[in-house]
Amino acid sequence: MDRRDFFRTAGAGLAAAGVALTPDEAEARLRSPDAGSPLASSSQASQTTSEKARLARIASCSYPIRYIFKTRGGGRGATSPASAPPPQASGGAPAAVRNGGMTNQQMKEKYGEITMLDFPQFTKDTFPGVTHMDLFSGLFGDVDDDSMFAGRTFDPSTPSGKKWLDKLVSKMVATGVKCQHISNNAPTNLASSDQPLRKAGVEIGKKWLDGAAILGAKSVRMNSPQALGPSIRPEAVRDPANGYPKNDAITPLLQNAIGSYKEMADYGGNLGIRVTLENHWGLAADPMNIRIIIDEVNHPYCEASPDFCNWESDYMLFHGLKALAPYAHTNVHAKYWDRWGDKNDVQRSTRIMLAAGFKGTFALEYEEGPLNGIEGAKYLYKEVLAALSSPTPVI
Repeated sequence: MDRRDFFRTAGAGLAAAGVALTPDEAEARLRSPDAGSPLASSSQASQTTSEKARLARIASCSYPIRYIFKTRGGGRGATSPASAPPPQASGGAPAAVRNGGMTNQQMKEKYGEITMLDFPQFTKDTFPGVTHMDLFSGLFGDVDDDSMFAGRTFDPSTPSGKKWLDKLVSKMVATGVKCQHISNNAPTNLASSDQPLRKAGVEIGKKWLDGAAILGAKSVRMNSPQALGPSIRPEAVRDPANGYPKNDAITPLLQNAIGSYKEMADYGGNLGIRVTLENHWGLAADPMNIRIIIDEVNHPYCEASPDFCNWESDYMLFHGLKALAPYAHTNVHAKYWDRWGDKNDVQRSTRIMLAAGFKGTFALEYEEGPLNGIEGAKYLYKEVLAALSSPTPVI
């Protein structure tokens, strides 16, 4: 299949994704007493189609797999926050254990080291039947070639960067795995009142939209934790004129964010790619601010890409998600994060999205918990698939 045919089939609908039977499953079906009957054949075909449709709603996510990615300047076993010893909390007690207590080096020894060029095959091997990916911008590029990076960030507009993207497309074609969404942390200052800085952030967003077009991505998240103002957004203060609370500081942030997203949505719309806002701290920690920005931008190529756990209060886990669900169409982060304890109900969150009419993919993003990132993503695969199999009841 050539590149043109690959992207044509990528848009053919959710039912296009395939899932292979294991040898044991195939033998069991052949041995079934009714295996040869027309009714059984029809039932099996319907079941297989339904299974394909459910698997087509799941996307692998490179972010929780980052621990085994080759890193710039260090190669195998490079030290990073994830490979350092567990930090100590106040009083000498160990802080929360990251990545199931495993270092990067231990992860690579167990699972092998990969780059993004390996991730389509990793997806195919690790999540049976899954043919969509959510790719984290921080893992793009050949870590041994500085020419495709601007400082620490991959630049998809460089000649070497474009060649690397073409290589990734070739890997996608070879495996039949598609890029659904890019979780992009590259654009900065999208809500800044410093207009040159804001416009520079928008231009970076446009470069990533061009790169996303090469990959055939359907959507790109544009807000890093600092892209929409300080990660902890301004709060209201008492108005000295009348004593009532007022938040003058948040207004220019919203105004600038709206302007940035309008420009990026226009650009993305010409490419057929949606620009998204994730509840990713700053202004976007409040679902109402996300709705305000999307409503004010008022563009079919601007939408939400909710995350199940990026909230400031556990009451937001489901109420915040319900507020954003009608604004989401392409991709969400089906996340587990132990900061919320047993209130983090992945199946309930998945069903909330389904009840709102969400037709996109659920990307498997395991943040922190008792499992490492890879085993956590496998856990999420089972949880999301279970909710897709039984989409009700919704609480």
